[in-house]
Amino acid sequence: MSILFHDIIFGPIKSRRLGHSLGINLLASDSKICTFNCIYCECGWNPNTLPTIKFNDKNLVISELEKKLKFIKANNIEIDVLTFAGNGEPTLHPYFYEIVNNVITLRNKYFPNIKIAVLSNATMLHNKKVLDALTLVDLPILKLDSVIEKTFRLINNPPSKFNFQNYISDLLKFKGKIIVQTMFLKGIINNINFDNTTDTEVDKWLEFVKLLEPINVMIYSIDREPPAKKLIKISVSELKLIADKIKKNNINVLTAF
Repeated sequence: MSILFHDIIFGPIKSRRLGHSLGINLLASDSKICTFNCIYCECGWNPNTLPTIKFNDKNLVISELEKKLKFIKANNIEIDVLTFAGNGEPTLHPYFYEIVNNVITLRNKYFPNIKIAVLSNATMLHNKKVLDALTLVDLPILKLDSVIEKTFRLINNPPSKFNFQNYISDLLKFKGKIIVQTMFLKGIINNINFDNTTDTEVDKWLEFVKLLEPINVMIYSIDREPPAKKLIKISVSELKLIADKIKKNNINVLTAF
């Protein structure tokens, strides 16, 4: 069962990693639009046929956000973060940079002490305006599920022409500023067994994460029903073992159970 966000502004919802989060969906309300097709995505699979790409109007996003922020303030509703999330990859929006700047202005006006987060798969870091926008937000949360290309392709399911080495290199542009987000899981996809929790996988992943000098690392496993059916959520004890490895390298880690 897939979950699509039908509102431009949704929540606040209680996030496992971010607290009380007000979501901002820049993408269409009736279809997922993403550069990955992750086997665990709560929004389901990408459409089989390429839809006419629709993005929410930038002015409507800002007006809807201001309306919601006024309501939250007037009703003393708890809020910790504004989060760019929704039905796919938010940085695909052609006016992402401009929207981020306007969201910062509204945040400073109504709730200057809360954070702005972006949940991104990091595939648009080659675009300078996207890169610049992500440097402006408090919490640039970028996906890195494996640094072993075979495993990465099984889990994140990018287009065949996707350049994995460029993706890895682009993440280094955020050295010292990045928050790494990683889904740990195992299972079978396309009749192939995979497991990104093995010592080999975790050690290689951690070796690269250390190069990134992240502000924080967020690790978690499956929480909602994924589109792929033969996936296994790892146990709390397994996730804690990975967290302990990360901590031993003096890296802050947030674990969502």
